[in-house]
Amino acid sequence: MDEIRIELAGIPTEGRHGANSGERDLPQAFVVDLDVLLQYSDDALETTLDYRMLTQMVKDTVATRSFVLLESLAQAVASAMFEFPTVLEATATVHKPAAAQSIGVDDVAASATVGA
Repeated sequence: MDEIRIELAGIPTEGRHGANSGERDLPQAFVVDLDVLLQYSDDALETTLDYRMLTQMVKDTVATRSFVLLESLAQAVASAMFEFPTVLEATATVHKPAAAQSIGVDDVAASATVGA
């Protein structure tokens, strides 16, 4: 069995995450980049992961959990990919556009890698 990497960039989602007062009261925008290493056996959809399933897992994780730290959210998203049995490693980078705007920078993000 071989290994392949699937990368999805710019997954838009919303969730209640943040350390500042009121940040978890209402959903706010987040953008997730996902890199998943998985076992792969042949050229058939059944032997890989559907991009839509990965995207939905990211959105569900961000929407249904709540964390103070962006780092913890990235860890939760990467860990959620192991719901799929062929996943060997997952890296999630979570961007928080509102935080970047508030401090006058292009991007604020945290990344976490889970697995091998």
